[in-house]
Amino acid sequence: MKILIAGGGKVGAALTRQLSAEGYDLTLIDNNPEVLASTVNQYDVMAVEGNCAAMDVLKEAGVEDADLLIAATSADEVNLLCCLTAHALNKKLHTIARIRNPEYSNQVYLMRGAFALSMNVNPEKQAAREMLRLLQYPGFLHRETFAKGRVAIVEPRLDVNSPLKDPPLSQLPDIVKCRVLVCTVVRDGMASAPSGDFVLKEGDRIYVTAPNDTLAALLRNLNIISRPVKRVMLCGAGRISYYLADLLIKSGLEVKIVERDYTACRKISELLPRATVIQGDASRQATLENEGLPEYDALVSLTGLDELNMVISMIGSDLKVPHVITKLGHMESTPILNSLPIGSIVYPKELCSNTIVRYVRALKNQTGAAVAVHSIAEGQAEAVEFLVDKDTKYCGVPLKDLNIKKNVLVVCIGHGADIEIPNGNSSFQEGDTLILVTNGDHIIYSLNDIFQD
Repeated sequence: MKILIAGGGKVGAALTRQLSAEGYDLTLIDNNPEVLASTVNQYDVMAVEGNCAAMDVLKEAGVEDADLLIAATSADEVNLLCCLTAHALNKKLHTIARIRNPEYSNQVYLMRGAFALSMNVNPEKQAAREMLRLLQYPGFLHRETFAKGRVAIVEPRLDVNSPLKDPPLSQLPDIVKCRVLVCTVVRDGMASAPSGDFVLKEGDRIYVTAPNDTLAALLRNLNIISRPVKRVMLCGAGRISYYLADLLIKSGLEVKIVERDYTACRKISELLPRATVIQGDASRQATLENEGLPEYDALVSLTGLDELNMVISMIGSDLKVPHVITKLGHMESTPILNSLPIGSIVYPKELCSNTIVRYVRALKNQTGAAVAVHSIAEGQAEAVEFLVDKDTKYCGVPLKDLNIKKNVLVVCIGHGADIEIPNGNSSFQEGDTLILVTNGDHIIYSLNDIFQD
């Protein structure tokens, strides 16, 4: 499959890394020759310098025989024009545009046919929704949802007094009093799928699959005490702050936004009259204390600088704010980064990239493609959701009798409204939902790819 990526920024770079690793024929278009040179040196891709919305540049990039165009420049208008022009040159082309401006949201949805869009993505809105999910269950560092919200893969906050520290993982259901499955453990920066006799030690991070209606019990029985979030302080008044504050206010929460720039304060206060907006430097502990941060349930760092967000989050952790979320744009997940007291980390570019990768795999596979794709465990593993259809092999066969590829784990089976954490005797039928966790060695394009025939 031939794919054109217009724009080599954060989202474009994340897509180039992930799609090149999956073996797609990629061409990157960007105005900046340094960005192109760096990308070509790192990945097996073609590069075209120029304006991605210009017809001649698109032709040079091979748009006329491409299968998909992803427009991810920093300008919404350029992305829309790029998709419109590219589709005029190739009527069979699929197009995806990154649209970030809240003013365009409804317009792009209503006019997606006129703009020749197959899909549009908004990293900031996706990040806001992810942060809202984390704030709903503040005892988890990460939370990914599947099966229309009925299943979650979560990373609980574990400390030295955790009841999981000594017993083997096979005893976990007895400890948490509900059926759950530890699908991945990160130890010393390396992710693995643990066996039942695996024993956790201090510093380990675990990812647990559980039905959504058991998450409260999971937190309670792991002795993770977290009070409901009612008051949230946001630092920074950018697009994510707008989307998140809007969601929080609609959920009945009290929101205060701290922003240094007066113009940004004025703009977001006009858009969100029910939020309290304060002009001040959030990187100063005195400012945050004066605004009552120690009395808030959650702090979300959303400035445009990763380093500043980390400093703000560390201040929040030092002031014992129960739940801290840090937005990072440029920095990659590393063991060192995850050891810092900055709470849950959200990467908007990764959320956006995962959405686009799911579309690309569906386009390649046409039928039986993944319903959802999420990176977990610092990007070392993938959680993928599939629908069992008439072409799926081995329906009705117990899992213990299947020859499933190494490092692929079936972590959940959805039988309609019923959610099953499977064992060796479990089986699936047409119409069921399967959730798998696999490490980076396998790309699962369709459900039948998991079987070692």
